[in-house]
Amino acid sequence: MVDPKKKAEEKSLIGTLRTSEHPWIAFAREIIWIVAVVAGIALVLYLASGTWPAVVTIESESMVPHMNVGDLVFVVEKDRYGALQTWQSGRETGYMKFDEYGDVLIYSPNGAEGSLIPGLGGGIHPIIHRAMDTTETSTSIPVYYYFYPGQGSPDRYLPVTIDDNAWILEDGTIVARIQNGLLIPDKGNATPDEGYIVISEQVSKNSGYLTKGDNNVRSDQGSYLSRAELGVIQPVKPEWIVGKAFFAIPLIGYIPLNIKLVAVILILVLVGWEFYQRRKSGESGKKQEKK
Repeated sequence: MVDPKKKAEEKSLIGTLRTSEHPWIAFAREIIWIVAVVAGIALVLYLASGTWPAVVTIESESMVPHMNVGDLVFVVEKDRYGALQTWQSGRETGYMKFDEYGDVLIYSPNGAEGSLIPGLGGGIHPIIHRAMDTTETSTSIPVYYYFYPGQGSPDRYLPVTIDDNAWILEDGTIVARIQNGLLIPDKGNATPDEGYIVISEQVSKNSGYLTKGDNNVRSDQGSYLSRAELGVIQPVKPEWIVGKAFFAIPLIGYIPLNIKLVAVILILVLVGWEFYQRRKSGESGKKQEKK
């Protein structure tokens, strides 16, 4: 049987927490309320998206102009609300997302673990780039290039071969040259309507998706991550995918980007509000005493 005395003490504790005017208890009550609201919102987001985190923030300009720094992106499971599509499959079906063919993936490069909330913890943040195509294990990694990022969108990606530092299309047209270690597009032949696919010397360790930032010249796979120990970015395995971008809200993402500052401001506001309420209550009590 439940001890009546213990039960009464528990009720008394809950009642004190709910009604006490003590500043620290009132402050704790506000914090508990905020945590409960945030947890409720997180649960709703998870149920709707099927993945976590259900929202991410654009931190760089790699997806400009289709996604901008400070955009808050709602993420859904990769096959929720339709199967995941790449740029290549989207071009065939007409499927577009964020003004371009194919879905935008949120993925952990090489499966690296790290904080998924900007400003909290270390590690590698997920990459938010467009799925271009897929590739198989132990094959030379195709690299997608577009010389006019942020200025337009290619209608097609054409394969090129490299011969004597020249990038050559199948019809013999030279679209770029490598000079002094730099890739220089041929302004007469390389147009905004075309992107190019180069077969790199890097061999894939696994099958998966190839990805590219809309504002980047080249695709991700075959390049190196900022942390040397993680090596070359490999094709994205399905289990590395957090989800796909469903929609974005401009500017709101600056809040999680500055989460520590926001938390400090919120706490100061709560403390200030409690101080104001206490002061107001005290002044009201003094007026009643005078009467």
